[in-house]
Amino acid sequence: MTAERAFGLVTIDLDDTLWPCAPTLRRAEAALYAWLERTAPRLTAAWTPEAMRRHRRELMGRWPEIAHDLTAVRRRSLGELLAAYGYDTALADAAMACFLAHRNRVAPYADVVPALRALGAEYPLVSVTNGNADVARTPLRGLFDFSLTAADVGAQKPDPALFQGALRWSGVAPERALHLGDDPYRDVAAARRLGMTAIWVNRGNAPWPAELEPPTGEMRDFRPLQSWLEDRRHAL
Repeated sequence: MTAERAFGLVTIDLDDTLWPCAPTLRRAEAALYAWLERTAPRLTAAWTPEAMRRHRRELMGRWPEIAHDLTAVRRRSLGELLAAYGYDTALADAAMACFLAHRNRVAPYADVVPALRALGAEYPLVSVTNGNADVARTPLRGLFDFSLTAADVGAQKPDPALFQGALRWSGVAPERALHLGDDPYRDVAAARRLGMTAIWVNRGNAPWPAELEPPTGEMRDFRPLQSWLEDRRHAL
């Protein structure tokens, strides 16, 4: 007789859990800035990439109602800067299309695709991210059953809205849901507050924050995950 599965849903963070985020963003921002140099040279003559990042941060303070939606923040920032130098604000849409095309050119860690295929054969998989990557436009297309971003639910983790959206979609109770993520606060602690089990995906071998209760599990990558799940199954 096959042992019952311990979980009825697996939610998974994206940036820095399934691929390295920083190099992806650097490439996307460089591609966007090169596009702006060709299309809006008066803007780039006055604004460096770092100055544009400061403008986005300042804009999030002025428009807190969209601060959770990184695409909306970036688009509005670009619109303001383009208008300030006499360009049509509609160019912000084309600029965002350029940025997002490169934002989704991610390079998953080597263990990710085999792990997702194995997980997906047994569990419903939902991606939950504060960022604006679109899984369907990445090399991981087709490996998730459902995907949610902070823009979809109106809040970023550690707010529970992303997890709650995944739970509603699946119809699974929190105690039968597992979350995998790299951030101790936004992923592990936030999921646990809802009653979910959470594994810390600690690819950088960082120390666990002393003020937080230790995670249920910690993994450097996904290779031990199937064995961990089997142990949980047989412990029921």
